[in-house]
Amino acid sequence: MSQMESFRPRLVDAAAQMSVELTDEQQTLLLEYLALFARWNAAYNLSAVRDPADMLERHIIDSLSVVNLCGNDSAPLIDVGSGGGLPGIPLAIVHPQRPITLLDSNGKKTRFLFQVAAQLPLPNVTVMNERLESFQPAEPFAAVTSRAFATIADMVAGSEHLLAPGGRFYAMKGKFPQDELSALPKGIKVDRVHTLSVPGCDADRHLIVLSRAAESDGLA
Repeated sequence: MSQMESFRPRLVDAAAQMSVELTDEQQTLLLEYLALFARWNAAYNLSAVRDPADMLERHIIDSLSVVNLCGNDSAPLIDVGSGGGLPGIPLAIVHPQRPITLLDSNGKKTRFLFQVAAQLPLPNVTVMNERLESFQPAEPFAAVTSRAFATIADMVAGSEHLLAPGGRFYAMKGKFPQDELSALPKGIKVDRVHTLSVPGCDADRHLIVLSRAAESDGLA
């Protein structure tokens, strides 16, 4: 853990720059998650990023940039196409009272997510190994997040059945996705666009917040 422990000052500094308060325990959990991610990545190909220092910047810190922007921090949330657990695992660590479901159709990746949830442990996390289109939850979710998903239109079309009335989609993107927003299905509107400032990241980062137009307009 010595290498991961050496990352603690960088993690704390970056979080502070983004106004994300991390307890000592949350810092440790994020570093333990990073250690597991780095260990499993070699065999399970969770990410093309291989260097743990780069994983800290491009995965952990990047995900922390949205942890306070994804709606009520106690309302149920699902992270679709969660992969290695981004941004779902950092969200679950920062908001331990929030029920978070991680959904992915890749069995290797969900095995990793089960391991993370059990080992850290994260009792607020549920892992589902199912296809997005066929997953039928007992209750819909107040928030649906995605990172590195194909397109926003695909995300919305595939997961609209998971969204509760009055709920919102939160799509993490790089450059402002003008073409993707022009292709949104009818009945979906952009509520807000957050331009993210991620310490150590020169690339553009955005969080697109969407909802059903009829609900947000107060129409039938």
